[in-house]
Amino acid sequence: MIKITLPDGNVKEFESNSTPIDVAKSISEGLARNIISASFNGQTIETTTPLTTDGSLVLYTFNDKEGKKAFWHSSAHVLAQAILEFYPNAKLTIGPAIENGFYYDLDLGDDIISEKDFPEIEKKFLELAREKAEFKIREVSKVDALNYYKERNNQYKVELIEGLEDGDITFCDHSNFTDLCRGGHIPNTGLIKAVKIMNVAGAYWRGDEKNNQLTRVYGISFPKQKELTEYLDLLEEAKKRDHRRLGKELELFTFSQKVGQGLPLWLPKGAALRNRLEDFLKKAQKKAGYEMVMTPHIGQKELYVTSGHYAKYGEDSFQPITTPKQDEEFLLKPMNCPHHCEIYGHKPYSYKDLPKRFAEFGTVYRYEQSGELHGLTRVRGFTQDDAHIFCTPEQLDSEFKNVIDLVLYVFGSLGFENFTAQVSIRDMQNLDKYIGDAETWEIAENAIISAAKDKGLNFVIEEGEAAFYGPKLDFMVKDALGRSWQLGTIQVDYNLPKRFDLTYKGPDNQLHRPVMIHRAPFGSMERFIAVLLEHTGGNFPLWLTPDQVIILPISEKYQNYAEKVLHLLENSEIRALIDDRNEKTGRKIRDAEVSKIPFMVIVGEKEQEDGTVSVRKHGEGDIGTLSIEEFASLIQKEVNKTLVSF
Repeated sequence: MIKITLPDGNVKEFESNSTPIDVAKSISEGLARNIISASFNGQTIETTTPLTTDGSLVLYTFNDKEGKKAFWHSSAHVLAQAILEFYPNAKLTIGPAIENGFYYDLDLGDDIISEKDFPEIEKKFLELAREKAEFKIREVSKVDALNYYKERNNQYKVELIEGLEDGDITFCDHSNFTDLCRGGHIPNTGLIKAVKIMNVAGAYWRGDEKNNQLTRVYGISFPKQKELTEYLDLLEEAKKRDHRRLGKELELFTFSQKVGQGLPLWLPKGAALRNRLEDFLKKAQKKAGYEMVMTPHIGQKELYVTSGHYAKYGEDSFQPITTPKQDEEFLLKPMNCPHHCEIYGHKPYSYKDLPKRFAEFGTVYRYEQSGELHGLTRVRGFTQDDAHIFCTPEQLDSEFKNVIDLVLYVFGSLGFENFTAQVSIRDMQNLDKYIGDAETWEIAENAIISAAKDKGLNFVIEEGEAAFYGPKLDFMVKDALGRSWQLGTIQVDYNLPKRFDLTYKGPDNQLHRPVMIHRAPFGSMERFIAVLLEHTGGNFPLWLTPDQVIILPISEKYQNYAEKVLHLLENSEIRALIDDRNEKTGRKIRDAEVSKIPFMVIVGEKEQEDGTVSVRKHGEGDIGTLSIEEFASLIQKEVNKTLVSF
């Protein structure tokens, strides 16, 4: 008998060689029907893998991240099988699961797959899936594996196998299809009920442009047709909410090839929106005891060598800037934290002076590959709402929790209510990726976990996601379409204070090392605004939106009254404008709806006589006739619903 420990801590005994499916059946038949993948002692296995030792077992359904990974990886096998039906001479390379779906890379020789071929490949895919062929893993010797692919003249698989150890090589078989694969599949192809080929693109073998270019076919699959339909509907909605499209329509930002790729230009409305976001956070930061600082856009290369950023990110930075002085090099600032370390170090501090909280909206520069640039979410120049707190070890817990409160305040004020926290710790298998000693890392990781627990956060622990200098708490926010974004981060750092030799004088009159907290509730202004645009569909919270009210006079005769209304609203600090175009009122209303202006006020003869305005709300229509004072009060009440004081 073997003892199997389940995720809830329960331990059950089973006959040796029992499978994950057997374990699932012992819990419920319903669970057994839905299990598609499993892991044993942290290792991904098949649902039919015999269990021969005691250990911990996790069972996955399609609703689990690991379940989807197995489902989509298995689908990649079926996709390759279907493509071979049409292109029998194609050479297979790799077919992994990705965040949404999967892809397979193939060398098609002179053949081409285009969008017109998608329906036939999808039809063949489903035909093969209905065979309900089981996925079976078998071990293969290195010699046999090499011979198998040499016979098929597949240099790609040969290259992969040559990099593997004998005894670690497995093939996966299903139906008449065989592929080099390490495992992690669903029980059989019949579980795949719906598939959609999303697009086809070029991809270099192993991502190296010196290698052959392959054809990459992207797809996504589901256990129900209904789920595929819902996903495609979601994609259509995402297109409507694309921040690049909305940014253009709402005249927030633009890009110029002459200025350079990945360098956004903020238009007046976008700049005003950014300023409001900055003012909002500055006001909260001031109450929380932060002091604003400013640092230059460049720094000597040696600054980033000292911090460790150059060793880690030098290749991703812009090339050094040289000066007429020999051996003098500067870099466009890739990070604000080394500058803030130097600000702290400009004079001595006592423990009575701490914590010191330095905040800056600092613009930094990273050289992203042109193919990776994407609107505002991946740019080469961006502004971080950066702050660094220098505190004593005893102050770390309370300071960290105070930052959590600030992040939650930001999210609440902007309508981000669905989020989880992620404690990002070291990759224990690759410790050489990090600076500093193990003891301080453990202290920092435990401090974050303790603070997250005390604040009642819904959090997960992700190994390998820490920054190179310290662990962090990342906030993963789900937008209105259910997509997850990393917004807001808080990091604990014992290492940069050491590298910059930062100290404070303690109550024992000795010098001690401060702890450094890095934090950015927005992350970057560019990316945050992009996510906010897509989350709201351009319907920003009323306190933030560029234009809160548009005044629509029904003819030129009421222009003076419209200007009077404008003046009174502006006196109440309401952002308003007049549409005085020679257009019909219906056209003006439609245009205001497209521009997503929250309120329209229509003024004509009756409104002028009564000193009132007829009010329409974006997306809702008429809400009645109000006095100007009543309307101004309505606006203020709407603002106060979401914007409360920190």
